[in-house]
Amino acid sequence: MANSITAEELKTIQEQQGELTQLLNQIGQLEANKHALLHRIADVNGSVEETKKELEEKYGSINIDLKDGTYTPVQKEEEIDGMTVVTEE
Repeated sequence: MANSITAEELKTIQEQQGELTQLLNQIGQLEANKHALLHRIADVNGSVEETKKELEEKYGSINIDLKDGTYTPVQKEEEIDGMTVVTEE
């Protein structure tokens, strides 16, 4: 005669293992989605950099107000002979 656990104990263990497997599968799916989103972020960042270059070529170094599209030139501060001089880039 073989040793065995009760049917109820076996059912409990099987349910727990089934739930654990399901959770691990969900984590795997989330990680795959995360990976895809990280690639998309890299693509968008590349597009942003291209747009920045295009705008800088057209307008020079500027700060853009994203609410209304207005812009102001970027100002550069330099110290010359102990005096601070502000110039546009």
